[in-house]
Amino acid sequence: MSRSSKKGPYVEDSLMKKVQNMVKQEKKKPIKTWSRRSTIFPEFVGLTFEVHNGKSFINVYVTEDMIGHKLGEFASTRNFKQHTGNRKD
Repeated sequence: MSRSSKKGPYVEDSLMKKVQNMVKQEKKKPIKTWSRRSTIFPEFVGLTFEVHNGKSFINVYVTEDMIGHKLGEFASTRNFKQHTGNRKD
């Protein structure tokens, strides 16, 4: 279920502060975050985030196409190995 349109998009306050500080700096280091539920804003474009997937941190480089999506969508929590079944060798 999506968030109510009258509330608007959500972003963690601490994450937004980190983004604003990183935009002011020359060096662009990855921003480590556990906030998978935060919406990607236009200010995030060109930055790299380390999004926690429950076990490790996944690097996510934000592009313009990602605006409006959640950070967690780009850091998969499951690893697909392969379907099982009869294998003819």
